[in-house]
Amino acid sequence: MPHAPQHADTAGQAPAAELDTALQGGPFHVALRAAIAARGLPLQRVQHHLSRYGVRVGVTSLSYWQQGARRPQRPESLRAVRALEEILHLPDESLIRLLAESDDGHGTASARESAGRSYRSLLRASGALELLLAELECSVDGGLHTLGHHERVRIGARRELSSRESQHIVRAHHDGVDRFVAVHHGDPGCAPERMTVHALENCRAGRVRRHHDTGVLVAEFLFDTRLRAGDTFLFRYGVEDGTAGVCREYVRGFGAAGGQYTLQVRFTENALPVRCHRFTQHSAAAPRGGRQELPLSGRHRSVHLVEPRVRSGMVGIGWDWD
Repeated sequence: MPHAPQHADTAGQAPAAELDTALQGGPFHVALRAAIAARGLPLQRVQHHLSRYGVRVGVTSLSYWQQGARRPQRPESLRAVRALEEILHLPDESLIRLLAESDDGHGTASARESAGRSYRSLLRASGALELLLAELECSVDGGLHTLGHHERVRIGARRELSSRESQHIVRAHHDGVDRFVAVHHGDPGCAPERMTVHALENCRAGRVRRHHDTGVLVAEFLFDTRLRAGDTFLFRYGVEDGTAGVCREYVRGFGAAGGQYTLQVRFTENALPVRCHRFTQHSAAAPRGGRQELPLSGRHRSVHLVEPRVRSGMVGIGWDWD
């Protein structure tokens, strides 16, 4: 960044001084707000610059980010943060670092206490997912809109996440779609290299990519037909896990609004929880809400939730062991 003239007004130096302080100590939203102020850019201009980097972020989202009302967490949002570092003439990784540090003593107590996974781990997983999707030259959306998703999770005798199975009903929103990319994020301590994927109905397994440090697995499932815009399709696949320790919750994140989502968690007879509950979360950094106790079915040893129409954010089921 070019240096200001020596005779510059001291009032004009204030935003730069505030920015230096914010970049050193955070938090993220304060640093972002100070950087935008130091450059003197309205949010509409920031949005325009981001579009030149091929990143689409709304002015409302930018406003929420700099107010601290929301935090970037999706792969597209993290790309935007990296682009902002260039647009605002900031050091590489300066804003990303503040995001990662937000759960290590700088985030709100409610966010730290409520999160099943740390914000840092979710941020790293999002970065890993972005790299794995780039290797497959695809996006999570893949040209498909989910009309319905029924997910079954099985908890094993060691109280571990043993496996999960997903059945999707999708609609193509452009011609030529012939595959779906599934993402599995194992529990802390898992071993993605020991996980296996299975094509169960109307699909076959394609390429699989794994990221050991974050526990992220990305699997490609190929259809036996090329869909046209408007076509619907049903398929089913599964992931065998069982590589981590005790599991206490299962969470599903949604980047955008979609159709119905059903989550069923089934437990082994000799490893039953003492209580279960559902919850929602606006983002990984936000406090959890919508808590509701769920009865455990004695016959099927399972609990479930139904979201008639999902919204952007997270929904999940948690449980307590004796």
